[in-house]
Order: sequence, then C-alpha cells, then structure tokens
Amino acid sequence: MREADIFPAYRGEMEYVCLGCQARYPIDELHYTCPSCRGVFLLEDKQSGELGRTSGQGWRNIFDLRAGTKNPALRGIFRFYELMAPVLAEDAIVYLGEGNTPITRSSTALERLVGQPMAFKNDGQNPSASFKDRGMACAFSYLKHLVAKHEWEHVITICASTGDTSAAAALYAAYVGDPLKSVVLLPQGKVTAQQLSQPLGSGARVLEIPGVFDDCMKVVEHLADHYRVALLNSKNAWRILGQESYAFEVAQWYDWDMSGKVVFVPIGNAGNITAIMSGFLKLLRLNIIDRLPRIIGVQSEHADPVFRYYAQDKDARRYEAVAVRPSVAQAAMIGNPVSFPRVAYLAEQYEALGGFGSFHVVQVSEQGIIESMLLANRHGHIACTQGGECLAGLFKAKEMGLMDAKELAILDATAHALKFAGFQDMYFRNAFPAEYGIVPDQALANVPRLVIAQDARATLSESAFTVQAAENVVGILGLDKKIA
Repeated sequence: MREADIFPAYRGEMEYVCLGCQARYPIDELHYTCPSCRGVFLLEDKQSGELGRTSGQGWRNIFDLRAGTKNPALRGIFRFYELMAPVLAEDAIVYLGEGNTPITRSSTALERLVGQPMAFKNDGQNPSASFKDRGMACAFSYLKHLVAKHEWEHVITICASTGDTSAAAALYAAYVGDPLKSVVLLPQGKVTAQQLSQPLGSGARVLEIPGVFDDCMKVVEHLADHYRVALLNSKNAWRILGQESYAFEVAQWYDWDMSGKVVFVPIGNAGNITAIMSGFLKLLRLNIIDRLPRIIGVQSEHADPVFRYYAQDKDARRYEAVAVRPSVAQAAMIGNPVSFPRVAYLAEQYEALGGFGSFHVVQVSEQGIIESMLLANRHGHIACTQGGECLAGLFKAKEMGLMDAKELAILDATAHALKFAGFQDMYFRNAFPAEYGIVPDQALANVPRLVIAQDARATLSESAFTVQAAENVVGILGLDKKIA
C-alpha cells in the first residue's frame, strides 16, 4: 500500500465544549446546545497537544502527500483527518466527492475592472452543489459511527434550510441509508425551484412552514430539544468541523503561504465563517502556516445582525437579532444566526493572533449582490448570489480603504450559479418584487431573441427556411461576407 493511502493511526479524545459556561460533555451522545446554559458547542480534541510533536513542515508534507491518495476515506475533507475528527474509524467515513474544490483566478479583464487581484473558490462544485457537503460529510460520518456503536435501528435526521442545507442533508442520508431517514423543513415559497428539487429527488420528507428560515429553525430547535432527532443545522458542532476543510484547502492551494491573502465569506447562519476562522487558527497553532490571512465577512443590508454588532464601539457591543427582508443571497437571509456566539468567540482569538484589521464585517446592498454575480459570471465564473455577495463585499472593502492594491482577494462562491438562475431571470425581466429594492440596469439584461417566426416553417421549403434564418442571423450580427 502506498504511504499516501494509509489511514492515520492517530486517535484523539474529543469532547463538546460550551462557549457559554465552559462545561464539557462526552461525544458518545448527540448534543447541540449545553444542557446547563443553552450555549452552543465547539468540539475540542484533548489530545491535540500531541500533534505539536510533528513540525509544521512535517504536517505540510503529510497533507501534500495525501493529495494524491486513492483511499476514499482520505480523498475529501478527511485528507486533514488529524485536524478535524480524529476519533472516527476508516469505515465510518462517508465520501461522496466533497472537498478539493478549485480556486479559479479571475480574468485579467475582471481584475482590471475591479482593481484588485482576485479569485473565486468554487464550492458549488461539491456533490450537492454547495459548501454544505463539507459539513454533512463530517456530520454523517459521526452519525454512522454512533449508529454502529449504539446499534440504533431508527434515526430521523432533520434540518431547517433555505435550500443548500436540505439538499446536502438529503443527499448524504440517501447515500448512508438505513437506519437514517431525512426530514427537511423549508420556508414556504422562499426556496428556488432548483433547490427544492434536490431533497425531493433524494427522497427526503419535505415539510414547509409559512415564514422565513428563522421560523423553521425555531421549530427544528424545539424538536431537537424534546424529541430524539439528529439535528443537522450548524448548531451541530460536527458540521463546523467538516467546514474547516475550506481553510485547509485554501492554505494548501497557496503552498501554505497566507501572506497578502484576504478571504471573503458571506454570513448567513454564521457556521461557515466560524469554521473558516477555526481552521486557519488550527493551522497557525501547529506552525503549518506562519500567519493568518485576513477575513472579511459580508452581509446583505436585508439580513445583517453580525455586521450591526461589529459596527458598534467595541466596549459597547450588543447583539440583537433582526427581522429579515427578501434577499437574492437566499442562503444568507437569516436574522438570528445560531453560530453567532462562535463568531464572537473565534473573532476575538483571530484578532489577538492576526493583529488589528485581521477580521472585519461589511454590509452590501441587494443591488450590489445581484450585479456583482452577473459581473463575475460575465467574466467566466460560476458564482452564485452568495459569491456575488462576496464580490460586492470586495467593492465595499475597497471603498472603505480596507484593501491594499496588491492583496489577493479570495472570494467564497458557496453554491453553484444554476441554483439561483431564477434570480438572474428576474433581473433580466425586471420582475423583482418591490421588497427586494432592486432596479435592474437594462444594459445588463440578456434574453433570447427569436431569429425567424415559427410560421415560416409552414410557408418556406426546408432549404429556403435555412437560408432565410441564416440571413436574419447575418442582419442581427452584422457579419461580413467571405472574400473569394
């Protein structure tokens, strides 16, 4: 067996740590919030000090070697096994092709237009077409471990979603199979048709609730508190572990050199920015990287509780949930993110180790989000609306003087553009309801143009129809005839 294919021998000792009261709990049961104070958890490896016996270069060599593995358990996010969930056996790990998504440098034309070196990490190229697969791979691997350990015969997995979480949860539940069954709660009429089709296609029970994501989340939290269900939202600390792989991959792509890098992350339920900060902190503490990249979180003005918190004077900050308004960045349309306590906890550590300016949150408009998405994709990207939100955040950061002209902006395109094709169509047709506050620039509209009338088929011969259609194309495009 090749060295790269050998599953790690290291096993950690993991436990839940409450960020509220610092209570600790074992991992052999499902926990989402602290039984003592209702605080949220992070997972901690009590044996992680042993990892420090290997040098930073040693870890770089290990992870780089595994990049070429053919072992399914190490091909995806668990390439970084020792840094994530080092209690799982090899046969517990679920792999559907998640992770290792490409970082695509932007075209010269786009960089010139934006005025900044930039790239997108295309997390829409995960199996269910969003970054949520990273977290689900870890969460379902842990569930598979628990099912085997306790010999459970019936497990309902449940989540609230704006679309991407439900798609990922349903996909992984379908793959693992019995005894896991998937149930998803969606806000009625607030999920795109493409996103709705995904859990339905994977066979999940899809339940709709009038309202927004926050309403669905309250129901799911009540169920998790009072009934035996496996909660798969970002309150699940195992999801956060899986999503840390984003940070590990970014660092590895740039040969572990984070100097001059600024990572832009859209904020919805705040699990992803939590995970990304945690991932980079782990790399720094093990000397795998020698500095932290700057991180800039981005929120729409229609759902911006984290921005509002950090916009206050440091000594007077007070967190308050907000009432959301409709947003094209649908996955970020969350007024009370469950992971906010994790953000506050990790951002403090991040700034302490990364220095002043290492963590910011900016606010952007809905107009800026949709037009930034269109701008990116007209220059060869496949950015979703959340990717557009990140590009809008880059424009805002430049306007605020937060960017050096030579820094590389790495933008998180969290899902595939096709999931949000409906918003693009609404923009082109000028069909946004007033509550979005979006007034399309018709110069950006791109709609099909009929070349020749349908009834021409009945009046023209096949050859005449072809010639007439071709001549009409010539007139539309202004083509020049070939010179003999």
